[in-house]
Amino acid sequence: MKHFYTIALLLGNLMNVLAQQTETNHLKKAIEEKLSTVEGDFALAFKDLQTGKTLFIHEHESFHAASTMKTPVMIEVFKQAKAGKFKLSDSIVVKNEFKSIVDGSLFSLDISDDSADDMYKKIGQKMTIYDLTYQMIIVSSNLATNVLIDLVGAKNANASMRILGANDIQVLRGVEDNKAFKLGMNNTVTAYDLMLIFEKLAQKKVVSKKASEQMIDILFDQKFNETIPGKLPKDVKVAHKTGSITGVQNDSGIVYLPDGRKYVLVVLSRKLKNEKQGIEVLAEVSRMIYDSLQH
Repeated sequence: MKHFYTIALLLGNLMNVLAQQTETNHLKKAIEEKLSTVEGDFALAFKDLQTGKTLFIHEHESFHAASTMKTPVMIEVFKQAKAGKFKLSDSIVVKNEFKSIVDGSLFSLDISDDSADDMYKKIGQKMTIYDLTYQMIIVSSNLATNVLIDLVGAKNANASMRILGANDIQVLRGVEDNKAFKLGMNNTVTAYDLMLIFEKLAQKKVVSKKASEQMIDILFDQKFNETIPGKLPKDVKVAHKTGSITGVQNDSGIVYLPDGRKYVLVVLSRKLKNEKQGIEVLAEVSRMIYDSLQH
């Protein structure tokens, strides 16, 4: 009789796994059909942090990072602060002169290409490292990003990604290094790797519990909310970082449901003919993921 119950339990578990797999396959197919309505290439990585359930589309393909690389830079800032290299409350002068990784020649950022133009009023003044990090994330300031990359080093941020298990994220340089851009020396990400680092952040395992909580608080204040949060109910909170350049709309973060559950979602795109349509379809996909967890 005991063996009968064991077999029945195993069969029950197997049936549950198969039912979940079928459900995931249906959702994946529906998402792929939705994405096919817009011209462009897409990648997606989803992980339910309660059940471990995942859904992947082209998760290991490299995409232009755009501003999603600013999350690795933030992690490196907090890591070096914890190591005692500086305090987050320390101030540094905001400058607009940076060295190309190609030949060391100087370049400056163009205010018209930056979403955070208020930062340019700060040139020549001092800002705390924390405030620069905050501006880098919530309004995606390119100027703050380059000042911080000069401080912590792109190579160090890249090495920290490897320690976290993100083997394919490439943090090579600051923003608007046009010589590097022309040579194809770009920051790149995969949906899978961004999922990994946001999962570790959600688990408060990045740098320290306190640092993880501080970084999540910054990500909660994100001002660009059209994509992952775009079509979600107002009581759903998202700690996330977007990224956009011509033909590219990315978003990556942790979604917190009112009942305490949370999941990680990363959506990447490239070769978008119509960026507005790209944002719209990715917001709809985000809603499809959310809806799938409501029963």
